[in-house]
Amino acid sequence: MERDDRRAARHLENERIRAARVERVEQRRKENEERARLRAEAEAAERAKQHVLESVASLRSPICCVLGHVDTGKTSLLDRIRSTNVQGGEAGGITQQIGATFFPREALVGATADINKKYRYNLNVPGLLVIDTPGHESFTNLRSRGSSLCDIAILVVDIMHGLEPQTRESIRLLRQKKCPFIIALNKVDRLYAWAANENMDIEQTLSKQKDNVCSEFDSRVNQIKQELMAEGFNSELYYKNKDMRKVVSIVPTSAKTGEGISDLLLLEIQLVQQFMEGKVTYKDDLQCTILEVKPITGYGVTVDAILINGELHEGDTICLCGQNGPIFTQIRALLTPQPLKELRVRGDYIHHKQMKAAMGIKIAANDLEFVIPGTPLLVVHNGDDKEKIAHEVMREANSISDQLSSDGVGVTVQSSTLGSLEALLAYLKDMKIPVASASIGPLHKRHMIQLLSMKRKAPRYAVVLAFDVQVSEDARDIAKKNDIDIFEAKIIYHLFDMFTRYVAEYENREKERARAIAVFPVQLAIIDEAIHKSDPIILPVKIERGQLHPGTPLAIMRGDTPLLLGRVMSIERDNKNIPVARMGNECAVKINSGETGVVYDRQFTKSDSVFSLITRPSVDAIKKFKDELSEDDINLLATLIKVLKVPPR
Repeated sequence: MERDDRRAARHLENERIRAARVERVEQRRKENEERARLRAEAEAAERAKQHVLESVASLRSPICCVLGHVDTGKTSLLDRIRSTNVQGGEAGGITQQIGATFFPREALVGATADINKKYRYNLNVPGLLVIDTPGHESFTNLRSRGSSLCDIAILVVDIMHGLEPQTRESIRLLRQKKCPFIIALNKVDRLYAWAANENMDIEQTLSKQKDNVCSEFDSRVNQIKQELMAEGFNSELYYKNKDMRKVVSIVPTSAKTGEGISDLLLLEIQLVQQFMEGKVTYKDDLQCTILEVKPITGYGVTVDAILINGELHEGDTICLCGQNGPIFTQIRALLTPQPLKELRVRGDYIHHKQMKAAMGIKIAANDLEFVIPGTPLLVVHNGDDKEKIAHEVMREANSISDQLSSDGVGVTVQSSTLGSLEALLAYLKDMKIPVASASIGPLHKRHMIQLLSMKRKAPRYAVVLAFDVQVSEDARDIAKKNDIDIFEAKIIYHLFDMFTRYVAEYENREKERARAIAVFPVQLAIIDEAIHKSDPIILPVKIERGQLHPGTPLAIMRGDTPLLLGRVMSIERDNKNIPVARMGNECAVKINSGETGVVYDRQFTKSDSVFSLITRPSVDAIKKFKDELSEDDINLLATLIKVLKVPPR
């Protein structure tokens, strides 16, 4: 019995030892599996990190422009985006460049951290370059061979006002340049009873609004979607957009509270990485465009430029497009401002030996006074063909002549930059307004002297459309003495409105002048004996074709020669004077025959067909009234021209 107990105890001990061994083996297996899992995760994370680093290294920063109507909050939106940073008071690496604000990847990651918890989107671009000056000029100057160098645009729309004139002009520009864009539907904080949630993503803040606020929001969004559809674009709130390639994304924002700003930044990066990676891949070939020409104390005249691809170095020989031909010069200094926190230091710049794209930079060099903004900058290396480079840099400015009217008849256009000139010429072409002369820079006396021949040849086009340029006093004096209009504006559609009003007023004046000699075509039958046979002759007539007006000279044919009866003094119908009698009308017509001496029943009778006597001057004058002529009136006019042998012009 005792032996059996010992045996049972040993068996239990062996089982316990075996179980402990199995447990240790299982524990080691789990530990090995956990180590392997952690190692795999670490390797995957390292690979992902490496992929991001490689992606960042291979991509350049996308370039973004901000467009929209005045007072939609473009500048406020830019200010709010600039102030968005990683938690803390520092600028988070955000740097103010010449003409642009650069947001490094780390700042973008920080600014979009909260919303990206929901989307978990990898940011691979090295940063984002936002052009500082909102509006058309920056956008139109970011150009190369007619295409936009802007990778993506933000079109700011006021949710309270919808699409406004400049918004529509922006849309036309974006469509023309095939530039993708996002709608920033700004000022959502203006909705009645909106409860602000500082810097919150838009979906989250909408979920916290009352029903009446959401109802007004939906109503206004739908209205703006309909307005965009009328402009040819389907649109949708970005978080509901199933096809971002074809449907424009709308991001509701508030520049005041920061709501929706993180959505806007994340969506910009997402769209660029998803659909435009090829375009924002960094290239060594230099691509640089001039934004502005500015005098700066201590540096003389400088140019502000956006370096899109490649590198620039201090000492590089460069070639630029000038108003009077190519400009060759050497870079004295490559400059950027101090970091944001030191921007108070006026005129204090950081010097760089070299700059790599994408960057906004200031270039100091000699002979920059007449550089044309909106044109490319090229570097001249040893052994390069200078003549070929000069031709290349001037090519786009010279191509403007291709857009001028072939007969030399049209308006004169003067613009501050090549980009804005291109935009203006495209606008005028759409409106079917011919352009005889187009150039860049201030309006001088020589431009006005050229206009004097236009005043004689085609006076309606003897006008200047001056877009954001200075006008010399000599030019103004010539314009005043010769009654030539100079229309000046800084917004294209304002310029067009001025010209449209001018054309309408000019047409009205010309019509009034033409009315005295214009003769409407008419053919009438005498339907009874004359009421009065001599001056004034009064005849009962029926209008067979055309239209009869007071003042019309009436005639009959005698062989191949017309016999003038006299001019219509008045037309009476139902005992009332009427201004015009048309085909089918019966009326009494009073004719002044004092000068002709014609008498009814002597020189003409009831059987004669009476018509308006037209001449070459009257035919030219009636062209001013084309909108008042029916097709049959025009056919009758052609018949009378033939019968009366009216000479060609």
